[in-house]
Amino acid sequence: MDAAALAASLVPSWSAVVVLFSYLGYLAAAGAVLPGKLVPGAVLPDSSRLHYRCNGLLSLLLLLVLSALGVYMGWMSPTVIADRGIELLSATFIFSVILNPHFMGVDLKFFFVRAGMMAWLFINLSLFAKSYLAGSANLSVILYQFFCAWYIVDYFVHEELMTSTWDIIAERLGFMLVFGDLVFIPFTFTIQGWWLLRNNVELSLLAATVNCFIFVIGYLVFRGANKQKHVFKKSPKALIWGKPPKLVGGKLLVSGYWGIARHCNYLGDILLALSFSLPCGTSSVIPYFYPTYLFILLIWRERRDEARCSEKYKEIWVEYCKLVPWRIFPYVY
Repeated sequence: MDAAALAASLVPSWSAVVVLFSYLGYLAAAGAVLPGKLVPGAVLPDSSRLHYRCNGLLSLLLLLVLSALGVYMGWMSPTVIADRGIELLSATFIFSVILNPHFMGVDLKFFFVRAGMMAWLFINLSLFAKSYLAGSANLSVILYQFFCAWYIVDYFVHEELMTSTWDIIAERLGFMLVFGDLVFIPFTFTIQGWWLLRNNVELSLLAATVNCFIFVIGYLVFRGANKQKHVFKKSPKALIWGKPPKLVGGKLLVSGYWGIARHCNYLGDILLALSFSLPCGTSSVIPYFYPTYLFILLIWRERRDEARCSEKYKEIWVEYCKLVPWRIFPYVY
């Protein structure tokens, strides 16, 4: 694509704007009216507590059904996103800059994360449709699509766990979070899919097996650690790996995954990100942007969290660090 064509494609067409606003409008309406479990969030500094309606999985399933119906009836093309990728990127970027943080009274942290995660899945599905129609949907494409789809759907199955994460508890709502959810997640976490659309990669059986192993280990560590933390916050006496939880100072958990590393969930997240890129082979560094970015982000976030916990827990944190010396990677870091 030459410079003139690229510049022209950066100008959103009306169809791209319609796709974007239809998507965000659907999420706002579905999040407000569909039934879902009402989950209490963390206690805020003013002693109040927010509640979150966890209906993301139902919203996703309904959107998949509506999209399939639209394709079946001929109202939309299954490759509509893949055909207008750059236009949608520019339209979403413009929208994320001007979006009001109090838009329609919807809980925006849940709304933005939900929008980004679902967009990631629908971009991938459109890319898969394009690969399938072109006859290039080989093992590499299938593994990448399966791993990402599992991760995204699993997020909505366990959406309640999001209420006890750093993003909800500690991150402030602002441009970085809005831009990250609406632009960065859907349009950079799918780089592997766009790359596989234009590059044929033939994986050996051994490479595919190793890739699956890394995905499974990453998923078990990521989901297991986050679930243990969430369950502990809700029920401090709940068993962990069949045993009563061990605490430091009556506050900090040192059982299960949290006795292996202080941020064991980050290890799982990094392994998952790596598994999304490995189907692309090793001929280019471009598909490895996501795990590289995530590694840097989580190291930075871990340092911020360490400083915050040190200030909050003081000598209890010092004792905890002695019992759990590894930050993310056991016996390494």
